[in-house]
Formats: sequence, structure tokens, C-alpha cells
Amino acid sequence: MTDPITPPPELVQEWIAEIWHEGTPVQVSLSDEHIATRAAQWGADQQLKLDAEQIEKAYQAGADQELEACCEWFIRDWTDIETADKLRAARRPPPRLKERALHELAAVYNRDEIDDSAYDAIRLALEALPDD
Repeated sequence: MTDPITPPPELVQEWIAEIWHEGTPVQVSLSDEHIATRAAQWGADQQLKLDAEQIEKAYQAGADQELEACCEWFIRDWTDIETADKLRAARRPPPRLKERALHELAAVYNRDEIDDSAYDAIRLALEALPDD
């Protein structure tokens, strides 16, 4: 039995035959299997990363929606905008310095105050910083 990420040898053989031998059967080497396994693992890793990002965004969107519903309840039933604002501030602290810097950089860039290369250099440096 093969690892779930490792393509079956028959499939690797088929791929190699398609490229190099125009559909004729070939012998699959260890290097061919290794490359196919690494490619499959890379693809799976990329998909897992994408899935995790999408799940995190969906979770955050749901949490934000629930917070806004609670705040609206305060405003609607209690006419208490101040409490709603306090609740929102307590549950959604201000963005971290890195996030604020990236946001400000985008605002400057969108006003055409810096050129593409300067923007990219600053953005990449900020993105390289740890989130804390």
C-alpha cells in the first residue's frame, strides 16, 4: 500500500509515458517515483495552506458577524451606542503595529505618493516581520 500522498506507480508510469514515450509503457525509476511523490506532497501542502486560510477567514467573518449582531442589539433594544462601541473595542482590539503599517502603506500607495518599487520593498520588509 502506498502513502495517500504518493501517486500509484501505474499513474506515474502513465505520466512518464505521456511525456517521453508517446503513450508506450515504461519502467518507472526510483527518481521518477520520488519526483512524483514530492510533487504530490507539495500540491497537498499548498491545498492545506489554502484551506487553513479560507477556514480562518470564514471563522473570523462569522465571529465579526456575531459581534455586530450583539452591538446592534445594544443599540436597538437599549439605545446604548456607547456600550456597543465599548463591546466592539474590547472584542476586537486595534490591529497590531505590523497590520497598521501595511494598511498605512497601502493608503499612501493608493494616493500615488510612492512608486511601485518603493512600495514593494517596504511591503516585503513589513511582511517579513513577525506578527507580534
